[in-house]
Amino acid sequence: MNLKKWIYIAIFLVIFYYAFVANFFITISIIASLYVAFKIYKFYAKRKLNKLTSSKDLFKKSELGLFIALVAKVAKADGRVHELEAQLIGMMFDDISKIFKEKDKARAIMKEIFNEEKQISNDTKQIAQELNKLLGRSILKRKQFVTFLIQLAFIDGGISEEEERVLKEIITELNLSLNIYDETVIKFENMMKNKQQTMSSKEAYEILGVKPSDDMETIKKAYRKLIREYHPDIISSQNKDESYMEEATAKTQQINQAYQIIKDEKK
Repeated sequence: MNLKKWIYIAIFLVIFYYAFVANFFITISIIASLYVAFKIYKFYAKRKLNKLTSSKDLFKKSELGLFIALVAKVAKADGRVHELEAQLIGMMFDDISKIFKEKDKARAIMKEIFNEEKQISNDTKQIAQELNKLLGRSILKRKQFVTFLIQLAFIDGGISEEEERVLKEIITELNLSLNIYDETVIKFENMMKNKQQTMSSKEAYEILGVKPSDDMETIKKAYRKLIREYHPDIISSQNKDESYMEEATAKTQQINQAYQIIKDEKK
């Protein structure tokens, strides 16, 4: 559970206790103090975050920077960055940059880190160890990061042996059970299998909200709009439960499947 949720719980418990036991004015004073403390925490947390854009090296050593480096390792594990992987990574950069004051600068730094790290293949273990230290005791955040990485590897139709090796190395260094890898991959495989067996051409057009008479440029625009709307957002997932990433991934896979069916039909 993150700090923000603990603060909300603390506020609730204090309000409940003092509303029924202690003096009303004491209650108001404590609530006001907690509110001010929370505002100060948010101010300094945001200030600390925005300092990352002052230096690429500072950003690179942060939680976000280390995660982006691992994204690069997974994306390039099989020798090249697939088109769908590049698309998902680009949207991830957009999602993360929104939390910064200097959005364009943050995105440029992330892209630079990604491009540098995808050329290096022998430091995955070290990067995962450094990220593990920064994550503290947050199991949920570890799982969300790992689920995103698995989804990234899976998005182009399956996970290669080299991608699996890199993913398992990361999972091990993040002190998570390898069962998480097996369970997540099975879920993704089942989602794809079910969609391949049941999705018709008519359903594909309905999912993308297009007509058979539309040209590929119109269909491609509709596809990109939907992918951007439903893709797994690594920032939004921080305040949501584990099912968020699974649901977003399922929707993304459904949209990809629909687009592929229409593309094949239009050939």
